[in-house]
Amino acid sequence: MNTILITGCSSGIGYDTAKQLHEKGWRVFASCRRTEDVARLQSEGLADALLLDVTDSAQIEAAFAHILAQTGGRLDALFCNAGYGQVGAVEDIPRIALHQQFNTNVFGTWECITHAMKIFRRQGRGRVLINSSILGFAAMPWRGAYNSSKFALEGLADTLRHETHGSAIFVSLIEPGPIATRFRPNALEKFKQYIDIDKSVHAESYRAQLARLETEGDAAPFTMTSPDCAAVCVKALLAERPKARYRITLPTQVFWYLKRLLPTRWLDAVQRAAVGGQGKNH
Repeated sequence: MNTILITGCSSGIGYDTAKQLHEKGWRVFASCRRTEDVARLQSEGLADALLLDVTDSAQIEAAFAHILAQTGGRLDALFCNAGYGQVGAVEDIPRIALHQQFNTNVFGTWECITHAMKIFRRQGRGRVLINSSILGFAAMPWRGAYNSSKFALEGLADTLRHETHGSAIFVSLIEPGPIATRFRPNALEKFKQYIDIDKSVHAESYRAQLARLETEGDAAPFTMTSPDCAAVCVKALLAERPKARYRITLPTQVFWYLKRLLPTRWLDAVQRAAVGGQGKNH
């Protein structure tokens, strides 16, 4: 039986990937940062669900110790999925918000990988799957903190792939575009917490951001469902030789090629136009 630790499983891509792998016979250690979410997952049949806040080093260490005790020292895969998006212009993001963004999206991911790599090196095999984004290679306005954290994950994954070359340890990125998850509600919470709309030169843009974040249903064209995205994650984990990148949704695929074909100024214009309904630049 294959075993995996997945971070950020309370909803969305992590939740659906955990369910699909469980149905395929994997032993899934689905982690959440709230005890009530852990209890809910356990009641749904994910008996190995556990508490893990990736911003807490002690919890990360405890989670890996628990998994090793439960599996006799074995772990086949790690899916670093936990993360959120801090919305706001670069000039308006306070240091504390940036630190929290990186603490969850980058530092927590990095630390989980270091623990998993010790196991994978001992075993001589393993899988690392990292949830990046279209914004991990195509930066767009008012996403500076999130863009930067996902660009960092891309660099982490590319470096680790070099360092594991020639081994049976495989490193892959998933790069979703718009996915129907709780991403917007979570982003809205952080946006309201840290951005002073009325004092910003971007006030008009921010009001458009609020309208988008508060929208019910799909707020972007070509939105994919979370289960469909999870199916790609499962495909990557089951592949004999997984790809370095899995570009999920049409916008991700389009922007990947545009970045390679267009001059920077042209690409900048296209990326600004992609969020054109979310306010104007200044």
